[in-house]
Amino acid sequence: MAGPSTFQSGSWISRFTHHHVVVFLLTFFSYSLLHASRKTFSNVKVSISSQWTPTCLNKTVVKLEPVELWNRSHLFPNAEEATLFLGTLDTIFLFSYAVGLFISGMIGDRFNMRWVLSFGMCSSAVVEFCFGTLTEWLHFYNKWFYCSLWILNGLLQSTGWPCVVAVMGNWFGKAGRGVIFGLWSACASVGNILGACLASSVLQYGYEYAFLLTASVQFAGGIVIFFGLLISPEEIGLPGTEEEESSEDDPCRPLINNTDNEDREPNYSIQEVSTIHQPKAISFYQACCLPGVMLYSLAYACLKLVNYSFFFWLPFYLSNNFQWKEAEADKLSIWYDVGGIIGGTLQGFISDVLQKRAPVLAGSLLLAVGSLVGYSRSPNNKTINALLMAVTGFFIGGPSNMISAAISADLGHQELVQGSSEALATVTGIVDGTGSVGAAMGQFLVSLIQDNLGWMWVFYFFILMVSSLSHFSKESELERRQGLRYGREHVTVENQH
Repeated sequence: MAGPSTFQSGSWISRFTHHHVVVFLLTFFSYSLLHASRKTFSNVKVSISSQWTPTCLNKTVVKLEPVELWNRSHLFPNAEEATLFLGTLDTIFLFSYAVGLFISGMIGDRFNMRWVLSFGMCSSAVVEFCFGTLTEWLHFYNKWFYCSLWILNGLLQSTGWPCVVAVMGNWFGKAGRGVIFGLWSACASVGNILGACLASSVLQYGYEYAFLLTASVQFAGGIVIFFGLLISPEEIGLPGTEEEESSEDDPCRPLINNTDNEDREPNYSIQEVSTIHQPKAISFYQACCLPGVMLYSLAYACLKLVNYSFFFWLPFYLSNNFQWKEAEADKLSIWYDVGGIIGGTLQGFISDVLQKRAPVLAGSLLLAVGSLVGYSRSPNNKTINALLMAVTGFFIGGPSNMISAAISADLGHQELVQGSSEALATVTGIVDGTGSVGAAMGQFLVSLIQDNLGWMWVFYFFILMVSSLSHFSKESELERRQGLRYGREHVTVENQH
């Protein structure tokens, strides 16, 4: 058995500087702003749909406006077709976002991640401005133009998650990573709340001003990232996370350098030991072959499908199933995010104490099945529904945050690529990209199942996905451990030669 954990001894806290706090906050709010823009689009769909339908079928239009002028700009003959097109834009965005994640991870490992993240934020803000504000000011309405812009927006927004996770992984080592990343991964939920607040504050003046405000804030955030974010501690002379972790007692780690040059960490590549100080980024294929990466990616595809289905469909489900007002359903759905924030932080803390993530993940997923069964039978009572919703968010949102953040960082820093932080963004892009493919497919499947079989069968589908996820997580952890054992033996043999 190893000695007392670094987390228990508290030494990891003593190494924190104000730079760690700044990096935490900058990466947190940069991704929050990206999520805020997505939430803005969700919050103004009713206004957009009203703008895209003709006067004769749209009673919200001011009657003093000439009918001929209005009908020249309409896109759809009725609100149903407009709503269907808005749903199509959601699917287009998710698929382009998923494809972009696979590419952005590799780009982040090969270029300065501060530049990549800043470029993605500022460029996405410009696209959102053109989509929601400029087209309205110019009275230019075209379905293909909207689709093209939203595909581009998905690709640009995909630069965010791989870069911020990689930067966080560079600054925060494995000790304490669970609780830190659990708290930090609340950035998506905070972004949802921020987007709702920004959009609602100016929506009375027109949906174009909601896009204008959100895009302006996001563009300003990209400028701050460009001038203020430090990619790694080495940029300012602080020791990196790998140097700190190598100083801890670990009887399982092979003793390679036991004489001279003790303070230099050897650089392990996937295939051989290298002596180059700045290792090259690993390839996409090599990242996929790392132990646990593909299986955890498939597991996250199942989990993100369920998690994003709650994100997109929960307010609609509450209004449709319980006949609650749309505004009340929107406010009540926040409890799912609250449960996810608490779950991610607490489960990350437990995984740090145990120094194991898989048992915590498996236990949470097992309880998630029970919470889904309970929530599917929630009575028509807002208090009970909110409580069950928070519990469901705790056991689904918590593991989702753990896989997308802490476990992705662990996979990108495992021993087979130790010394090569350039693997982290690629691994994160693979995990989150695969998850986004599952989320995109899930939105279509949920709609199809609900229309033909009803909401109860949607929950049965969620239970099936979570059950499959539990199997994937066990297999991926077994593969990762076997890979690490092989890696230790491989490095030891290379050292003997």
